[in-house]
Amino acid sequence: MSMIGAIGNGIGAYTNAYAGGFTPTASGYAGSAKAAEDAPKVIMNPGESTKANPGKRVSPAECETCKNRKYQDGSDEMVSFKSAQHISPQSAMAKVRGHEQEHVSNAYKDAAMNNGKVLQASVSIKTAVCPECGRTYVAGGETCTKIAYSNEENPYTQARKAMNKQGLLGANVDLAG
Repeated sequence: MSMIGAIGNGIGAYTNAYAGGFTPTASGYAGSAKAAEDAPKVIMNPGESTKANPGKRVSPAECETCKNRKYQDGSDEMVSFKSAQHISPQSAMAKVRGHEQEHVSNAYKDAAMNNGKVLQASVSIKTAVCPECGRTYVAGGETCTKIAYSNEENPYTQARKAMNKQGLLGANVDLAG
């Protein structure tokens, strides 16, 4: 018999009756529940629970979405993860945090090279819930930095410094000496 759908995935309108003990019917598959329980299941995420969460399609151990999740940086800086890479769910938090720290480090380096001062640098880690298995995962991160650059040639900066100078002249006079 032929399979309709993707080759080799077992999805289709008709399947081989000898493989799983199921036969096609008008409303779906009919067969013994015992045959379905006895069929071997592939565990894609070893060490995860094989119990399906309520309202979810699969257990975390079978989740194809989590298995194939990739991370990629979208900024124009030279940092890690410029090409999409898979990270294991156990190490995703540490790797994303380390990646975002690269952005903070670049901000301090840029400020030092261009006569600037970092006013604020913060990192936020985003999480989400997998729609397939219900597991919470690290969805990415975001770095926000604010740098103030001093520009001595700017006429407004020069005028501000001149006003500060006039206000401070004579403020610290030593009359005892």
